[in-house]
Amino acid sequence: MTLRLPSPDGSLRPYEPGPAPAPGVHAGGPLTSRTVFSAAHVVADPYADVNADDPAAVDWDATLAFRRHLWQQGLGVAEAMDTAQRGMGLDWPNAAELIRRSAAEARAVGGRIAAGAGTDQLASGTLDEIRAAYEEQLALVEDAGAQAILMASRALAATARGPEDYLTLYGHLLRQAREPVILHWLGPVFDPALTGYWGSADLDAATKTFLQVIAAHPDKVDGIKISLLDADREIAVRRRLPAGVRCYTGDDFNYPELIAGDEQGFSHALLGIFDPLAPLASRAVRALDTGDVRGFREVLDPTVELSRHLFQRPTRFYKTGVVFLAWLAGHQEHFAMVGGHQSSRSLPHLARAYELADGLGLFPDPERAARRMRALLDVYGVPR
Repeated sequence: MTLRLPSPDGSLRPYEPGPAPAPGVHAGGPLTSRTVFSAAHVVADPYADVNADDPAAVDWDATLAFRRHLWQQGLGVAEAMDTAQRGMGLDWPNAAELIRRSAAEARAVGGRIAAGAGTDQLASGTLDEIRAAYEEQLALVEDAGAQAILMASRALAATARGPEDYLTLYGHLLRQAREPVILHWLGPVFDPALTGYWGSADLDAATKTFLQVIAAHPDKVDGIKISLLDADREIAVRRRLPAGVRCYTGDDFNYPELIAGDEQGFSHALLGIFDPLAPLASRAVRALDTGDVRGFREVLDPTVELSRHLFQRPTRFYKTGVVFLAWLAGHQEHFAMVGGHQSSRSLPHLARAYELADGLGLFPDPERAARRMRALLDVYGVPR
């Protein structure tokens, strides 16, 4: 089958799908050299009669099946994060249900799970209201049996008067956390509403406050997730962490080099791109488990072009490409998203994502992926 794929300039180019299937499911136990989480997407219910502004309708069976796929690869699941469209279609009641269901599934299959606790039940609020919102979500995550990830709060970014408000609020939350948490610094490239987080738009000043929070409570911080798409800054922060506090890279542009590390250390991973890349991520880290850094890079380095394509600006719409590839790979039977976000990327963008993923051998059934790509092209009126 030859496909005619649209380019950004409006022209059509012929493309012959590759015959290579994705790597098979890996067995052999968990990954050992790095702690690796994939932030996971949610599968919408395509038959629900909902509008874009309505609460999300989730296909729970397909959503949990995808998490089993990630666990089967040896990856942990980072639940109810921005990849799951928190703040972009998935409201707090649905996120809470997602956390409960996924945590129960993790217990049933022996999978590792962490889950996001934020303040998205609030549009805005006072510092006391923001603290109470965080407390509600933190309690739910811990009661469900998941490790807590303290997510950045839009409400806090809008309300905080400076670094002291962050130090006070995060200190309060860390003192009451039952187990060590992961702190998440999501940069404005992912969410413009988080500009100035940690009390300053100056990243050096913000980093200082961030490190102060960790230094004051090292026993309550398992690790930090940095999503700034700035490898040099992540390395600099990583080298300043207290002993025992991990750095989980959230850099979807530079993850191979950050995970591989250098003579002074390395990053673990908590990445949205590992949702579509799970088989390759598993294969790569298993090579690293044997000390084969070169083999690790040989598997992961070629995936960076796809990741940078999916996460191109506006970066917050990367979820569209993630769900699109899940559909092509057969993890769900439709290309629909909560909030209608399947329309958030252009057809040329999706066509290039298909081409790059196919070239990596990410589709277990390349013929099915090609048929689905052809069906999407038909919907858009692309001539055969």
